[in-house]
Amino acid sequence: MRERRARIARLTLIANRVGYLFYALAIALFVMAFVLGFSGPLVVIVTVCLVAGSVLLAPAIVLGYAVKAADRDDRERGL
Repeated sequence: MRERRARIARLTLIANRVGYLFYALAIALFVMAFVLGFSGPLVVIVTVCLVAGSVLLAPAIVLGYAVKAADRDDRERGL
C-alpha cells in the first residue's frame, strides 16, 4: 500500500509541475498576445494551455491532499 501511495505522490508531483508550467506558459503567451494584438492563433494557444493546466492540476491537487492525509492518518495510528 505504501509503494502505491508513493507512486501516486510522485505522479501528482509531476502533474502539479506540468500543470503550473502550462499556467505560466499561458500567462506569458497572454502578455505576448496583449502586446501583439490578440491574434487568433495566440488566443487558441492560451486557451489550450489554460485548459490543459486545469485538467492536470485539478485531480493532482485532490490526490496530493489525499496522499498527505493518508500518510498523516497512518502516523497517528502508529502504522
